[in-house]
Amino acid sequence: MLNQLSPIIDAFPKKRVLLVGDLILDRYIYGDAERISPEAPVPVLRAVETQERVGGSANVAACLRALNVDVHCCGAIADDAAGRRLRSLMADSGVDVSGCVAPDDRTTTTKTRLVGLAQHRHRQQLLRLDEESTAPLPAATAKELIDNVTTRIANVDVVCIEDYAKGIITPDLVAAITAAANKANIPIIVDPAKVHDFVMYSGVTAMTPNRSELEHAAGQRFPTPESVITAGPALLDKWNLQCLVVTLDRDGAVVIQKGSDPVHLPTRPRSVYDNTGAGDAVLACLAAAVATGASWSDATRLANIAGGLEVEKFGCVPIAADEMLADLRIEHRQKNGKLRTCDELIPEITLRKDRGETVVFTNGVFDILHPGHIHYLTQARELGSFLVVAINTDVSVRRLDKGTDRPINNESFRAAMLGALECVDYVTIFDEDTPQALIEKVRPDVLVKGGDYTPDTVVGAEFVQSTGGTVKVLPFLEGYSTTTILQKIRDSQLPR
Repeated sequence: MLNQLSPIIDAFPKKRVLLVGDLILDRYIYGDAERISPEAPVPVLRAVETQERVGGSANVAACLRALNVDVHCCGAIADDAAGRRLRSLMADSGVDVSGCVAPDDRTTTTKTRLVGLAQHRHRQQLLRLDEESTAPLPAATAKELIDNVTTRIANVDVVCIEDYAKGIITPDLVAAITAAANKANIPIIVDPAKVHDFVMYSGVTAMTPNRSELEHAAGQRFPTPESVITAGPALLDKWNLQCLVVTLDRDGAVVIQKGSDPVHLPTRPRSVYDNTGAGDAVLACLAAAVATGASWSDATRLANIAGGLEVEKFGCVPIAADEMLADLRIEHRQKNGKLRTCDELIPEITLRKDRGETVVFTNGVFDILHPGHIHYLTQARELGSFLVVAINTDVSVRRLDKGTDRPINNESFRAAMLGALECVDYVTIFDEDTPQALIEKVRPDVLVKGGDYTPDTVVGAEFVQSTGGTVKVLPFLEGYSTTTILQKIRDSQLPR
């Protein structure tokens, strides 16, 4: 799977997506919820921080940019304070907003979330306040938007329509997009609104409803992936689609495609923290993959990963291409082994730290693996969520002046032996005289060294402590050392 999907991610840069939809400003007011109001039985939130982020289709654009895709966005942003802030945020992320119109009859859609932190627990949304207009655009503004969209279609690889039912996506706009895109042979992907029928999207290439949206539009229940597979072909005909990608939360996704057998793609279990933005991440990744020419099944596999990563975060946080690659490597670690280059290791560590895991780091030669090493590494692993072991290259071992015959075992042998230990999660190899530079890249939560060191004499200790980490020195198991083992071997070879 890694070898099949990672080249698609690598091909994301320079692909071009035209995104049409409802652009929203998300505002988060964070505060401490320490008491109940004497005026009413509601929490009192003492505001401590306000954050503004892109939302709605603007979040899809941000997700596409995080995947290194070029994005041209068409929608409606009013010329008000919220609209100017939204335009600025989108431009800062590299999104082309020149195709957006500025209607006079509405305010910029804004969603304000009050988020409390009580008794040192994780953040909890208490209330959401929406400021919006859902009426269709005035005729002249709607025509301007259609012109902006259709003149850009021939210069992109895929068109995305993200409908939040705020009045921007209309049958006339969809029909104009469909005609222009079909003429240019450009695929159209729609993330539909929760409406009673998807007929207004008829003729687009693909739709990506979730289970609830599909049930609402089809007028029937879909309790299992099999039920979607059974109904899928008739739904393709009903809405004149080439493909239907249905996301089914814990059940993964189902891909129904004309001329192909339906495919159910399970997803691996995730720690769901917040569902906000998951659909946006799915659409962005699906569009990016389709833009590269990937099959609908492979594109959906990647979209499953993006959506899974999104629900592990709070709020709408764009999923980067490096995060997806790291997640692929983690999922396939058993097949892929534990050895990583520094460039492969850092994104995986970053992803796991973002999930709240703690990284333990140690280093050494580990020339002849013995019970003392195993005892030490087992103790080190118990200090955090996962253990990274860095070993010296053969060349750097020789610079350590351990003897003309050292290392006894080459770096590949030593890495393989360490990788076979259950207590070791990652092995990486460094060529410098010390691991200082590697430690500064890994930024471990716990730095471990064995022997008669003191914490202040361990290489990298000062850096780790400056970043809030800790340094631990563990005693070696008495009676075991590589030097002793080698001396026994040499003594046994002396003439008797």
